[in-house]
Amino acid sequence: MDMLDLLVSVKLLNRTGDGPSAVYSNTDETATYLDPAKPGYIGGILEFWDKRNYRFWDTIFEVAQTGEAQNESKTGFFETLYAEPARLEAFMAAMNGSSLHAFTEMARAFPFENYRNVTDIGGADALPSRLLARAHDHLTCASFDLPEVTAIARRRVVEDNLEHRITCVSGNFFKDHFPPADVITMGMILHDWDLEQKHHLIQKAYETLQPGGALVVIEALIDDARRENTYGLFMSLTMLMEFGDRAFDFSAVEFETWAREIGFKRFETFSLTGITRAVVAYK
Repeated sequence: MDMLDLLVSVKLLNRTGDGPSAVYSNTDETATYLDPAKPGYIGGILEFWDKRNYRFWDTIFEVAQTGEAQNESKTGFFETLYAEPARLEAFMAAMNGSSLHAFTEMARAFPFENYRNVTDIGGADALPSRLLARAHDHLTCASFDLPEVTAIARRRVVEDNLEHRITCVSGNFFKDHFPPADVITMGMILHDWDLEQKHHLIQKAYETLQPGGALVVIEALIDDARRENTYGLFMSLTMLMEFGDRAFDFSAVEFETWAREIGFKRFETFSLTGITRAVVAYK
């Protein structure tokens, strides 16, 4: 009963009546976001934290002192993750849980009606492409990721009956050419890498886009003064824990500085959710 009443106190459950005869039910928000059967489910990230991430925070002082990754292998997060299909599927569900509403809002906020095609870099299970294709009937999309991930993406695209609108392309985004498009999107991608690698990915996007094209970067952008976005700073610390001192989150101004050096001329920022924004660089 204490557990149920605790959930009532934080507005995750409703309660009718008191004592042993009380009846508990989901709040509207819980029914929408924490029911796995609902399309708005975001609980995958909570499951991932529960089964995996929380235990690594025991070593937060070690990572702060050494700058060394503290994940399973301490040598290669993605290599370890992709080696086990069940773990990879859980990771895809977690990333969807943390990104679903930001990607949904991106499909509404950015003027995709002015463009014909989109390439999503690091597309995972093609969630951004699927959301864009459903929101904009004229768009064709390419979801670009490693072969192990692309196999999952193709299955999701077929399940959504969008295979005539979305192409799943296998490749390494550091080594292989990006599929050409009017718009390139990167959702929670750049924060995984060091500054040189960030520059490399932005440079590849610039070289792929035609004049007038746009690079849309979705991240938990840290505020410029580094005083307010607690989640963005927490996420940057998480990147430190996962990848060591090479990986970090960043502000919109930092991104604009890097992109301007590469050749992008105009910039725009969109608020997506309370913790996520998109910064757009136009070629």
